[in-house]
Amino acid sequence: MWRQRERRILQLLGYQIRVAKPGADDLIAVWGQSPTSHRGERVAAATGAQIVRVEDAWLRSLFPGRANKTPPMGLLLDFKGMHFDPALPSDLETLLATHPLDDTALLDRARGGIARLRDAHLTKYTAFDPATPVPDPGYVLVLDQTEGDAAVRASSADRNRFLEMLYYAQEQHPGARVLIKTHPETSGGYRAGYYTDADANDRVSLFSDPVSPHTLVEGAVAVYTVSSQLGFEAILAGHKPHVYGQPFYAGWGLTEDAFPLDRRQRTLTRAQLFAAAMILYPTWYDPYRDRLCAYEDAVEALAADTRAWREDHKGYVASGMRLWKRRPLTQIFGRYRGLSFEHNPARAKAKAAAKSAPWIVWAGKATPPEAFDGARRVEDGFLRSKGLGATLTPPLSLVVDDVGIYYDPTRPSRLEHWMATRAKLRPDQADRARSLIRSLTRSGISKYNLGSTPPTLPVGHRILVPGQVEDDASIRLGTSAVRTNQALLEAARRANPEAVILYKPHPDVEAGLRAGAVEDAAAFADLVLGGTDPAQILPQVQEVWTMTSALGFEALLRGVAVTTLGAPFYAGWGLTTDLGDVPPRRRHDLSLESLVHATLIDYPRYMDPVTGLPCPVEVIVERLAAGTAQPRGLSNRALSKLQGVFASYAHLWR
Repeated sequence: MWRQRERRILQLLGYQIRVAKPGADDLIAVWGQSPTSHRGERVAAATGAQIVRVEDAWLRSLFPGRANKTPPMGLLLDFKGMHFDPALPSDLETLLATHPLDDTALLDRARGGIARLRDAHLTKYTAFDPATPVPDPGYVLVLDQTEGDAAVRASSADRNRFLEMLYYAQEQHPGARVLIKTHPETSGGYRAGYYTDADANDRVSLFSDPVSPHTLVEGAVAVYTVSSQLGFEAILAGHKPHVYGQPFYAGWGLTEDAFPLDRRQRTLTRAQLFAAAMILYPTWYDPYRDRLCAYEDAVEALAADTRAWREDHKGYVASGMRLWKRRPLTQIFGRYRGLSFEHNPARAKAKAAAKSAPWIVWAGKATPPEAFDGARRVEDGFLRSKGLGATLTPPLSLVVDDVGIYYDPTRPSRLEHWMATRAKLRPDQADRARSLIRSLTRSGISKYNLGSTPPTLPVGHRILVPGQVEDDASIRLGTSAVRTNQALLEAARRANPEAVILYKPHPDVEAGLRAGAVEDAAAFADLVLGGTDPAQILPQVQEVWTMTSALGFEALLRGVAVTTLGAPFYAGWGLTTDLGDVPPRRRHDLSLESLVHATLIDYPRYMDPVTGLPCPVEVIVERLAAGTAQPRGLSNRALSKLQGVFASYAHLWR
């Protein structure tokens, strides 16, 4: 019963699990009202020790514990009773009955938490595809549970109670379709449910497809339950479910109760119910930092793991991936099913179709584009690593784009979709984006996190001009009149003759690995900042002039004015002065928080270099700031030098 994660959470709470005769001051931990809990109850009665009942938290994991022993994201500890047992008031019921639940900050967290659950389609078990269709709206939803479940027994319910509930669902909604949603453990073959095929008729059908519960309850005209957690989620969606048991969420004015519990007389809002049940009552665990955490941190950990499973569980066929990239790609995308590498696009497309798996291609290798029709483009994320891609430092973040790719303005991208989606942020989303901006700027984090401390800069109106790799796809696709570092410097000087121009060569160009060297940069720049950390320069400049460099995005984070001469992903949203040809479809105003949320939170995937787990962006920022991003091996260093040699010869041959 007490597996490693559960033990660790209890240890972090200050408890130690021991098999010994307890004293009167000890606690006896039992798992809820499991078949073995009576043993602990007998020992407690004999010794006078207090019982603490432990259960999985409401958001558990990808799969049920019975399916593959996946650890829970948190625990519920109750010293008075158990949340699902109305025989005695539990700690949760006491919270709901007596806590003021009137703190504005707490209720704002609750409202944001409800929205985040629905936004990410999170529930107790999350290994389902939210795109899986649900029946056409207009049905009455009846919720099945597992036979013999403790929550059902505690409500004195049995199959007859479930049949009674089904009868009233039909009686109270004449003519409506009735959908019986089976429990995930029943669908998986682990435990039987209370309903069987014999209960179906021309109006009633059993539905076992693994769909999003949030989408399912949205299509319902009414919801009926005994004590299912999905009844609680129906409340969060705005329903007033008909309840035929006495679960924790019944009796607070948010349900229609067939068997009211007289001692529950308080009327609560959805936000108050959520605040007590999801924020105050559970103990949540942070798997990246091995510590207890707030509800929001646990949610983002589960959301990252869930996103990885939903996108990766079918596996991938991958094209255009250099040999050194295959291992990090497999680490990020291959946790649930491996990657099959196929260079030939026709064979790769056919193989992907045969496997019903996505086809991915490194974005820069997707040429000619028509040969890769239907492939998803892969590229480094915006917080990449502590080291260069050209020196074969593995990435900590990647993007997979099923529409285009962020650096190609000739067509839409998934990033542009996210920007449109995040044009108006919820308060919790705006707060998260602002917090991320503060963390990035205080830590001095940038894309590659390289370079030394800058020299003393000349006095005056300073304009930073970041050099780029001139054969980079963002230059080829996103610029027109100004396409070289030389031309960029000339344009910046011509428009700002009195300014202090600071030129920062691109690190790949400085390393001699890519094209873009400027022979006489000093003719246009007051200072050439070779080998310098750009994150340390930005707070000291007033403007950035760039073609398409990601440094322009980093400048926006630090409140520096940006002028673009190309069409980078951050241009055209009202945050930059745009002198290049920006696509008209971007002519919208975004806040900086919206841009950051779309670019750094929604779009990329991240992998924690310490635990190897999918993670939210905040973990990567912390790892980069602490210097715990994964190092490059000796073999990669040798390969990078060899790659540089071949790159030089390729340049001569062209």
